[in-house]
Amino acid sequence: MDIVVNLAVFEHFFNLPPEQMLWSFLANFAWVFFGIIFIYGALLVWLNYIRTKWSQGHKFVLLAIDIPRGNEQSPKAVENMFTYLGGAHGSQNFYEKWFAGEYQKTFSYEIVSLEGYTQFLIRTPVEFRNLVESSVYSQYPDAEISEVDDYTQNVPQKYPDDEWDVFGSEFILQDSWYLPIRTYPDFEHPMGPSETQFKDPMASLMDLCSSLRSGEQLWMQIIIEPTGFDWVKEAMQAVDKIMGRKKKAKKSLAMKGVEALGEASEIIYPIWGDISGDKKEEKAKTMLDLSPKEKEQVEGIYRKATKLGFNAKLRVVYVARKEVMDKAKVFNGFVGYIKQFGALGMNSFKPDVKVTMTKAVYFRKKPRLIRKKRNLFHNYINRSTDGRELYLLNIEELATLWHFPIEANVKSPLIQKAPGRKADAPSSLPIIEEEMPLPVDIFTGLSEGSENKEKDLLNNDFESSGPPPPENLPFV
Repeated sequence: MDIVVNLAVFEHFFNLPPEQMLWSFLANFAWVFFGIIFIYGALLVWLNYIRTKWSQGHKFVLLAIDIPRGNEQSPKAVENMFTYLGGAHGSQNFYEKWFAGEYQKTFSYEIVSLEGYTQFLIRTPVEFRNLVESSVYSQYPDAEISEVDDYTQNVPQKYPDDEWDVFGSEFILQDSWYLPIRTYPDFEHPMGPSETQFKDPMASLMDLCSSLRSGEQLWMQIIIEPTGFDWVKEAMQAVDKIMGRKKKAKKSLAMKGVEALGEASEIIYPIWGDISGDKKEEKAKTMLDLSPKEKEQVEGIYRKATKLGFNAKLRVVYVARKEVMDKAKVFNGFVGYIKQFGALGMNSFKPDVKVTMTKAVYFRKKPRLIRKKRNLFHNYINRSTDGRELYLLNIEELATLWHFPIEANVKSPLIQKAPGRKADAPSSLPIIEEEMPLPVDIFTGLSEGSENKEKDLLNNDFESSGPPPPENLPFV
């Protein structure tokens, strides 16, 4: 029986004028594309609904970290803190994701300056509070951790406002996430005394925070989402691309058939020739063949992939009264601080001018600016992952961006500090029941416990220098 294929329909279609051809195509096949778009949109709406429903029962706590006095720990200690935080990672199966709405919970590591008074904060889900506290105490046994109110509630919650204004942006990576930024080992120098060999990049941020006046607030947060190890494979693929390594080609169906025939396949070669082809494979580059920039990138990717990674994003908000707002000093000052971590030929941070920065030009400037301000402020106070996509930073990069300043390098009297190590007296210490007279200062003639002596010591205490902290701070 002969099979007849009628091609008249196709011939008629291709002989139509271009505009009629387009309308004919849309009339017959457009429903397929619209159907796919509708299904995809419906899935996103459902996923957003079920996640919102699951998140309604979540509770978070904001913890203020009072850094130890005389801190000499390098950012390596904070790097170990982030390693411990990796225990919060969990995976969701198909049912948990699409029917229960479960997703990976996030953390927020923050540095805020309220009118010049600086505090380090961590916002964590309630169930991971012990995990966060253990990560801090394991590296800083003398630190003090206390639960505080959310400082973001002390300013107007909707903009534009008659008295207050807001400015800020998310910061995105200049290049692909697998290329590392400049990290804290790059700030170490062998010259000078040992206590000053580490040039702490946090010094410029602490100086900026201390310079804020009454009515000014600077908020910085790093959203952190624990993740698995799939990113390491992607990083290695980037190395293969730089090195010119190609994936091993899969065997074609014809080649598999030849192998299945075994010895009988010898009769195929005189007819079809070599099925595998005569294409010559280019040799992969060695480290000696790479340019200095390529070599540096390969080494940087390998170095980044050896440490634990987190999905993250950096967000900064500057809130101030309109009469004292100084964007050039505060926001541009923060941009200067963040540029310290730029490594030419590798990676760096930059403000997200196009999408999230509260700036608008050209058409519909005012409504677009209002929308950007509201979105940025809403995403910050909710510690949301909305906005630009998360990018991967390893624990060394995170510890570079968020760590307690080393006191030998950073002099900032308005940073909240723990008073010092507290310990009970040893049980073997003898107890003197008889009241002993207080010793007398041979220079002043006053007893060391006298009221005048206490006032004199308080007046000379360098820690009390500087303006007092604002009375309305939630963590004072």
